[in-house]
Amino acid sequence: MIKFSEMPYRRPDIEALKTVLRDAAGRVTAARGYEEVRSAYFDVQQKRTEVSTLFSIAHVRNTMNAMDAYYDGEVRWLREETAKMIPLNTAWEKALTGSPFRGDFEREFGPQLFRLMDADLLTRDEKIIAETIREGELCQEYRKVTSQAVTDFRGESCNFYGLLKHMQSTDRQERKEAFEAWAGLYGKISPQLDEQYSELVTLRAKMAQKMGFPSYTEMAYLSRNRFDYTREDAARFREQIRTVVTPAVAEIRERQRVHLGIDKLRFYDESLKFREGNARPIGTTQELVDKAQRMYRAMSPETGEFFDFMKEYQLFDLETRPGKHMGGYMTRFPAYQAPFIFSNFNGTDADVDVLTHEAGHAFQGYLSMRSIPVSALCGSTSEINEIHSMSMEHFAYPWMDLFFGDQSEQYITGHLVGALETIPYLVSVDEFQHRVYEAPGMSAADRRHVWREIEQKYMPWRDYDGNAFLSEGGFWMQKLHVFLYPFYYIEYALAQICAFQYYTRMKEDRAAAWADYLRLCRAGGTKGYFELLETGNLLNPFRDGTVEKTVAPIVEEIRGRY
Repeated sequence: MIKFSEMPYRRPDIEALKTVLRDAAGRVTAARGYEEVRSAYFDVQQKRTEVSTLFSIAHVRNTMNAMDAYYDGEVRWLREETAKMIPLNTAWEKALTGSPFRGDFEREFGPQLFRLMDADLLTRDEKIIAETIREGELCQEYRKVTSQAVTDFRGESCNFYGLLKHMQSTDRQERKEAFEAWAGLYGKISPQLDEQYSELVTLRAKMAQKMGFPSYTEMAYLSRNRFDYTREDAARFREQIRTVVTPAVAEIRERQRVHLGIDKLRFYDESLKFREGNARPIGTTQELVDKAQRMYRAMSPETGEFFDFMKEYQLFDLETRPGKHMGGYMTRFPAYQAPFIFSNFNGTDADVDVLTHEAGHAFQGYLSMRSIPVSALCGSTSEINEIHSMSMEHFAYPWMDLFFGDQSEQYITGHLVGALETIPYLVSVDEFQHRVYEAPGMSAADRRHVWREIEQKYMPWRDYDGNAFLSEGGFWMQKLHVFLYPFYYIEYALAQICAFQYYTRMKEDRAAAWADYLRLCRAGGTKGYFELLETGNLLNPFRDGTVEKTVAPIVEEIRGRY
């Protein structure tokens, strides 16, 4: 194993992969026994592991600096070549799914792998290669536009993340000015973002039509492997949030207004939980990583081994800087069995959130890459993956004194409040995407109107203090998932309901809660969503009453703390 900075990159040999795929498909078709099919499958997996590792390295280095022309070109080339390989991948998957030895494969590894392939065959085809390539180009353009957005704020050159720390200032005027600068950045680039998103929506609708779906919504659900629930189920879950969580958050927002001693809570006040200031992590980036290592060593043998590995091989890029892609993520370098964490530290409590949230993803990846032989099953769907990360945030509470000193209880309170307060926003993004793809021809102004309507439904307290761009509905475009990962967002809300379950149980019997969590992580994506909930001993968020039962003790604790 070597450090990330030393990992070599060369353009993957796509022709060699094509040869392996053609040969393997022929071997499966001609196979006279299961072992021949199995051998062909793992030959393809080995070659794909080489290619996907190089693709991941290029992607990470591109997001580290969106202005790096070399990696920008490599990612663009890789996306195009991947799209062009759709016919070969389709032939390979058809050979596997149609094999008379499919049952043998399912008996050894479970039916989930073939459910994934069946979904691929319904959502990917050579007839949409051109649209797939263009979609990738637009996503790349979006990353460039947002990563280059900077403004001067009180003598400091700030990107979006640089402004967030000022939006947590105890000085309300500073918060307001930072908010105006933040909104101004989006207002300035909104014409480009509107144009990009309009084309993305049109493209995706066209892809769905070509693939025979009534709308892109059905295609997206299948692409995201939502085998266990429908858009109607999602709507009922959102309604549980509106009737249970929204009133609870409204009560908390009023408590916050009183805490801050202000007449009316504006948007730029929402992120400040305490008049004296939110808890701030103590130490440099390196010191925070060192503290995280101490925490994970104390948490369990498994987490200690995992984080020692991450630190030894420098599998992080944490600090924000101009030209760096927005957001945070975890990815994998499968040839090295190595996760990687990407983030934008900005000096706020969110920096510690990353060291728990993204580390939750990375921990699960570290475990599964070492125990699950079928790489396609190492990770699950987002509904489960986000349980890994959001639950880790809560399991980390006992070690917050390492990061915040005597402000550790303040951090925990603020984090618990934030976890609950975010849920109405999460389902707002989900409903927005459903509305957009129901009417893909709507204008930019129409989208703003739809967002504002949804926002008032789930977050009636939201007040932008007269800022025209946001008051008219521009806030939706600050969420990169809407552009890059369509329909990805309700998963966070579903997962938070499950993470709250682990939190409540951890206070009663930490060992039992941790054992359930560890079992869920080890299972990866070997089963479907509902089956994995049972594996992790979790209540299904879609069932009536689950949200209310789960949220009630959280609200009660917040009332006692805040």
